Amino acid sequence: MKKSKAAVILAVILAAFVGLAYYASIILSSTGIGEDMSIPLGLDLSGGVSITYQVVDENPSAEDMSDTIYKLQKRVDSYSTEASVYQVGDDRITVEIPGVQDANQILEDLGNPGSLEFQMPDGTVFMTGDMVEDAQGATATDRYGNKQYIVSLKLTDEGAKIFGEVTSENIGKNLPIVYDGETISYPQVQSAITGGEAQITGMSSFEEADNLATQIRIGSLSLQLSELESSVVGAQLGSQAIASSLKAGAIGLAIVMVFMIVMYAVPGIAASLALAIYTTLVIATLYLFDITLTLPGIAGIILGIGMAVDANVIVFARIREEIATGKSVQTSMKIGFQKAMSAILDGNITTLIASVVLMALGSGTVKGFAYTLMIGIILSLFTAMVVTRYILYSLYALGLKSEKLYGRAKERKSIDFIGKKAVFFTISGIIIAAGLISMGVHSATEGKALNYGLDFMGGTSTTADFGKDMTIEDIENDIIPYVEKVTGDSDVQATKVEGTTQVTIKTRTLSLDERQELEDTLAENCDVDASTITSQSISSTISGEMRSDALKAVIVSCIFMLLYIWFRFKDIRFAASAILALVHDVLVVITVYALVRISVGSTFIACVLTIVGYSINDTIVIFDRIRENLALKTGKQTAEELREVANKSLTQTLSRSINTSITTFIMVVMLYILGVASIRDFSLPLMAGLVCGAYSSICIATELWYVMKVHFGKNKATK
Repeated sequence: MKKSKAAVILAVILAAFVGLAYYASIILSSTGIGEDMSIPLGLDLSGGVSITYQVVDENPSAEDMSDTIYKLQKRVDSYSTEASVYQVGDDRITVEIPGVQDANQILEDLGNPGSLEFQMPDGTVFMTGDMVEDAQGATATDRYGNKQYIVSLKLTDEGAKIFGEVTSENIGKNLPIVYDGETISYPQVQSAITGGEAQITGMSSFEEADNLATQIRIGSLSLQLSELESSVVGAQLGSQAIASSLKAGAIGLAIVMVFMIVMYAVPGIAASLALAIYTTLVIATLYLFDITLTLPGIAGIILGIGMAVDANVIVFARIREEIATGKSVQTSMKIGFQKAMSAILDGNITTLIASVVLMALGSGTVKGFAYTLMIGIILSLFTAMVVTRYILYSLYALGLKSEKLYGRAKERKSIDFIGKKAVFFTISGIIIAAGLISMGVHSATEGKALNYGLDFMGGTSTTADFGKDMTIEDIENDIIPYVEKVTGDSDVQATKVEGTTQVTIKTRTLSLDERQELEDTLAENCDVDASTITSQSISSTISGEMRSDALKAVIVSCIFMLLYIWFRFKDIRFAASAILALVHDVLVVITVYALVRISVGSTFIACVLTIVGYSINDTIVIFDRIRENLALKTGKQTAEELREVANKSLTQTLSRSINTSITTFIMVVMLYILGVASIRDFSLPLMAGLVCGAYSSICIATELWYVMKVHFGKNKATK
C-alpha cells in the first residue's frame, strides 16, 4: 500500500469515527428524555404504561389464567421484547409496556382481549377466539397467478373439529368474525375446511391482512378481559443507573485500550481505534433498529466491548507467530489474518447460531438478549476483520514497519495440561457438588433451592400515597431502606405513578403480619397516610411458559451448535466435549447463585446466556488450533501423539485465552465497582462465569476431547 493511499484510508476511518462518535453522543444524551433521537429504554430505566385488566369470567381457573398471561405476553412483545405480564390477586392481570406514555393508545390497539367470536349467519356463536392457535397476515398467489393478501388461521384440535362441521354445512354462506362487539370480517365459506387450517381472502393490502390477523390473535385469549385501570409509571431505577453504567463502560473501555496498546504496541493502537468504532456502531445500531434497552442489556453491551477484543487478539497472536518464523512484518500480517479467519468465523458463527435460535424461540428477556448478542457478533466481526486490518496496513505503510513494534512470539515449552486432567475434573466436581448440596439444603430448609426473586416467584405489591412528588433517587434513598428492613431482602422494585404522589413497591411475598409491619413503618417514618396503603399479591413476571421457552431455546441452541461443530470439525467428539464444557459452566454459575444466595431474576437468564456465548467461543478457538496441528500429522495418531498435540495447542493459545479473559473481566469489574445494586447482583456471578469459562476451555473441554478420542469412537487413538 502506498503512503498516499494509507493516509487517505486512515483519514477516512478517523473521520468516520468522529462522525459516529458525534452521532452516538446525541443518541446517548437524548436517551431517556423522550426526544426523537433516543434508544428506547425498558421499564426499569424509563418507565412506561401499566394496564390492569379484570377477568370478566367468574372464578377463572389457574390454568386459564396462566394460558391467558402467556398468550398476552406474546401479543405485547410487538411493542417491546421487555414488556411484562403478570397476575394480580386471583382475577386480575397487569400489563407493563416500557418506553410508551400513551395508555389510551395502547388500550385502543389491544382492544378488549378475549372477546373474539365466530358466528353463524343468524348471529349464533359457534366458536370463540381461544380455539384459534395462531393467525398471520400473508401474501399468496391464486390459481390464475394473481397476488392476493390473506390471513392464515391455525386452529386448535377442538376448533378444527367444530370449524369442519360448521363449514361443511354452510358452503356458500358468510360466517361473521366479531371482535369486541364489531364485525371485523365477513368471509364466505367456499368449501368444507376440515384440516385445522383456513384462509381468509379478499384483503386489499398486506397491511389490512396483518391488522386483521393481529385482532384475531388478540381476541384468541382463554379469558375475556376488561380494563380496570391504566397509568403511566416511572422508572424502577433512576438516572444514576444509566449514568453509572455509562461511566463504568467508559472507564473500562479506556483501561482495555491501554492494556491492548501495552501488550501489542502498534496492533494494539489499531485494535483500540477499531474498538472505539465498534462501541459507537453498537449505540447507533440499537437506535436504528429500535432495540429496547434494559439494565441487563446495558451490562451485556458493555460486556460485549470486552469480548470484541477477542478477534483482534487472535489475529495479533498469529502475526507474532509468523514473525517468529522469520517472515517479514508485511507477510506476517497477511498470513496472520488468513490463519485467524477460521477460528474467528467458527467461534462467532457458533454463537450467532445460538442467538438466532434464542431470538426465534425465546420470549421477553431471552429475545431481547438475543438481539443485542447478534448485533455484537456481527459488528465485532466487521471491526476486527475489516477496520482493524485497514488501520494496521495503513500504519505500516506510513512508516511503522519495525518488527519491534509488532512483537515476536516466544517459543514456549508445552505445558502438560492433559496430564493434570484428573485434578481439573476433581476440582470441577467438588465445586458443582457444593452447589448441588447447597441447593438441596436450602430446598429442605427454605422450600426453594435458589433465592428466587420477584421475577420468578411473584410477591406482594404495595401502593401508598406519600403526599409529595418524589424522584426515583428519593425513593431509593428514603423509602427502600425501610422496606428492606421489614422484608430482610434486597430484591425490592419501586415505581412511581406519574401524575400522582403514589409509589408502588414490589417485594417478596409478605405475610399478613409483615404487610401490617410495612404499613406501620411507612406511616411512622415516611409520613404516609395509612388509609392510602393497599397491598395485593402478584404473580411472577417470568411465567412458567416463558421459563419453558427459555429452556427449550437453550437446548435447541446447544443442539444446533453441536451439529455445526460436528460438521466443521468432522468429529462429534469435538462437539460433545464443547457442549459438556458449556453444561459445566452453567452448573458452576448456578453454584455461585446457590452459595452466595444472589437473587435469581431476569438477569439470571441473561447471565447464563452470556456465559454460554463467551465459553463456546473460547473453546472453539482452542479446538481450531488442535484441528490445525492434527492436520500436520499423518496416519492414525497414538494416545501419546494426541496428548502432545493437545498440550501444544493449549500452550499456543494460552496467552490469547488469558488476554481475552482479562479484557472482558475488566469491563465486568468496572460494572461491579461503579454499578447500582442490581448491576452488582448481575456482575458478581458474571465474573465467576467468565473465570469458569476460561478455565473450562483450557482445563475441561480439551481434556474431555482427549478422553473421548482415546477411549470412544471407531477411529479412537491407539495406545
